[in-house]
Amino acid sequence: MLDIQVVPGRTTILTVDDQPIVRLGLSRILESKGFRCLQAESYDQAVVLLERSAVDLVLCDVHMPGRSGLELVEAMAGRIPQMAFVMVSSADDTDLAMECLEKGAYSYVLKPFKPREILIQVESALRRRLLELDYQDRERVLAEKVKEQTAEIRESRDEISFRLLAASEQRDTETGSHIRRIGLYAAEIGRLLGWDEEKVDCIRAAAPMHDIGKIGVPDRILQKPGQLDADEWVLMKEHTTIGAKILQHSQVPFIRMGAKIAICHHEKWDGTGYPRGLRSLQIPLEARITTLVDIYDALSQRRCYKEAWPEEQVVAFLEAHRGSHLDPELTDLFLGNLRIFREIRESHPDEQMSPLDGDFLHPLMNDPEAMS
Repeated sequence: MLDIQVVPGRTTILTVDDQPIVRLGLSRILESKGFRCLQAESYDQAVVLLERSAVDLVLCDVHMPGRSGLELVEAMAGRIPQMAFVMVSSADDTDLAMECLEKGAYSYVLKPFKPREILIQVESALRRRLLELDYQDRERVLAEKVKEQTAEIRESRDEISFRLLAASEQRDTETGSHIRRIGLYAAEIGRLLGWDEEKVDCIRAAAPMHDIGKIGVPDRILQKPGQLDADEWVLMKEHTTIGAKILQHSQVPFIRMGAKIAICHHEKWDGTGYPRGLRSLQIPLEARITTLVDIYDALSQRRCYKEAWPEEQVVAFLEAHRGSHLDPELTDLFLGNLRIFREIRESHPDEQMSPLDGDFLHPLMNDPEAMS
């Protein structure tokens, strides 16, 4: 149990009562125990003193001419528990006492009071105030630690994702900026869908791993200039299943999500995709999201094998493939919030590229079905 000690010499108490004799009596009782005391005869005078002075506890009469002590509690509600309230009244009224407690007062003392009773109630209220302040401090510290740990987890998740991709990047033409943008686009769609931040963070780390299986595709195919022949295209398609095998059986949520994305990101809404020929809602939502943002980014950016498409041409392509290649509702959501994705694209531009020999084609451009 916490050892909370009230230190009278460091504690200031404001007594509020319209009767001078009551204020004087309360102050003498409290000062005899070392408490520092202030006095106010009305609501207005109390407010002025509370604005000017650091007060730990207010000992306040309920019924006063003008505005009441209960109104003072309500006015100072935003400063509770930084400041405790003990109400004093000659009315033995249970309903009034309950109302005072409901408004935030810590206790209700009846007049005429005994010095010992006042001191017990004041001590109790101050201890409760200190406990609540200590709890608030602990809550703030805990919240800060949770925030720091969440940031560390996010950074670790991103690092794992990008390190897993590092090897495949050496053999593929995709840029690091493209991979980051895919995660940011996918995360933003998750937010628009109302996902919680944990799931949003998962897809931000998982979506960039969609093509990790290319590490298992032979260089002669992955880096071949020009069109792939039918046999080569069969081997290229295997990057989906290779990626799923690399990421499968993990206990880490974003890697499990990455496995689903890797194997399904070339499935199409109408069922003509690969490797399983899944259609519509059979395709995991995470994969449908990744397919959409990958195509958007591939068309929007300059590559050594093509120039960047104008935005209106990219939009036309997405609209043309809505309901065939792409999830129609996701496409509508994406295009309805295009400004958000444009800002992501513009704030994360590609690094300077070195042109490759030949005319290597992105898989989207290399796949006749994708362009049909």
